[in-house]
Amino acid sequence: MSKNLSELSGRKGLQENLFEEIGILARKSGGTPTVEELEQLADAFLVGKANTYGSASFYDFTRAENKGKKVYVCDGSACLTAGTQDALKEKLGAQYGKDEIGSMYCLGRCHENSAFHTNGYNYSGADIEKISDIKKGSRTAVDTYNTGHFGTPVLLEPFNDLSSFYALWKSALQKDQNALLEEIKKSGVRGRGGAGFPMGIKLETCKNTAGSTKFVVCNADEGDPGAYSDRFLLEQRPHSVLLGMMITGYIIGANWGVLYIRGEYPESIDVCEAAIKELHDAGHLGNNIHGSGFDFEFKIIRAQGAYICGEETALLNSIEGQRPEVRVRPPFPAQVGLFNKPTVVNNVETLACVPWILREGGEKFATIGRGRSTGTKLISLDGFFKNPGIYEVDMGTPLRHVIDQMGGGFKKDIKAMHIGGPLGGLVPVDKIDSLTVDFESFQQGGFLLGHASVVCIPNEFPLVKYIKHLFEFTAHESCGKCFPCRLGSTRGKEMFEKAIEENYKIERDLLDDLLNTMEIGSLCALGGGLPLPIKNALQYFDAELKEFLT
Repeated sequence: MSKNLSELSGRKGLQENLFEEIGILARKSGGTPTVEELEQLADAFLVGKANTYGSASFYDFTRAENKGKKVYVCDGSACLTAGTQDALKEKLGAQYGKDEIGSMYCLGRCHENSAFHTNGYNYSGADIEKISDIKKGSRTAVDTYNTGHFGTPVLLEPFNDLSSFYALWKSALQKDQNALLEEIKKSGVRGRGGAGFPMGIKLETCKNTAGSTKFVVCNADEGDPGAYSDRFLLEQRPHSVLLGMMITGYIIGANWGVLYIRGEYPESIDVCEAAIKELHDAGHLGNNIHGSGFDFEFKIIRAQGAYICGEETALLNSIEGQRPEVRVRPPFPAQVGLFNKPTVVNNVETLACVPWILREGGEKFATIGRGRSTGTKLISLDGFFKNPGIYEVDMGTPLRHVIDQMGGGFKKDIKAMHIGGPLGGLVPVDKIDSLTVDFESFQQGGFLLGHASVVCIPNEFPLVKYIKHLFEFTAHESCGKCFPCRLGSTRGKEMFEKAIEENYKIERDLLDDLLNTMEIGSLCALGGGLPLPIKNALQYFDAELKEFLT
């Protein structure tokens, strides 16, 4: 049935988009669209009323439970372990009614915490002290954080001027697509969103799949609590991302580039919209670009708050206005993707590498890094570091160098770091010297590099509380399609909640069975990846957790 819905949603193309219409109606009403409005949308797009209602009821910004919310508090992992949010809620409570305050995961302000969202924008750090002015519509200054690099600045190289940067675009349009693809393959660049799949294979598959309409989609729904590297690129290096999409589109024969940007990153949307206007004004977009015969346009989709949309097939369903449930694969998006058309989906950091690769050559990119982990990696350091911020390092850089030399060490005693988002590995501090920043090192160590976000867990923060938080996060964000994720995360949350509040002892065999069922039975990495950090915790912090287990 969803395949038919994809076709129906695609009837009007990207310009009149069902998902976008749901979001527009929600913003007008201060919450969720009315039943009548959803029924009218269903009629306009020839889909069932249950489909529009199912979509609108899923997202943080459109679901009925959040209607009338005027401010959202970040409940992401970094803000949780920092312990800033209780005081934040108390201060917000002096300005807003209890029913006007909601919560969401994560606003990407992990470097300074105390994060909240109101009037369509994000705030953090000391911004709460200006809440009365913010409530009236005043904007505070854009947040700042440290940046730096160790090795080759692929993504942190300075941006000079538009004309010089897009000279590469003009030259690429004069080259054979196969030659450009070969450079991507030579580079060995792998997806930076977590899976680490080779970009060249994905592009080649899509290029060789027949179809008059194709898409390149930028997955800018980086919802991993603790990660804000994609936000950095979208706001401070938008042209690297856009040009990467344009070149990818040219290689595979796609005339549309879709940026699906988190609703929790409103500033990123503003910056990218302005950058696309610059490109139009300079003649780099449109029909017959620079006399090449190639046409290309961008469409920005404002997401509405759902972590699962970081999974590529759920993201495609979301763009189509369907409930963002994970699709069964195969077929893969490169063959049957958006509106059932061949589609390349890559994340922000992966696409931002493309201009450098084609300017400097795939072989040069491949010389950076270690083994099959070529190139560089952005790392997000949270507020427990003396120098929190975004850092770029060559793959293979010792983790110790990142922690001590770039992050400046920890502000207080830390017992573990959750690296790679909620589905990443929980790394004890005594394992720092055994790891290097690359896919293989983390995999061999029993962890996961993922987005390379680092959330610190201080000595005094109970790990049992953190595990409950991970189950709770997964239960809230699950698309609900598969039982192991939907039910397993809820049962896990209940077990650890009961252990904390009622002196309940969790049966270890039962917990192990639950984790294994989620790991092997879930359709995607949300349910399938959650067991990793919990297993790490059970392995390395048995002494702390044993009082809750039997």
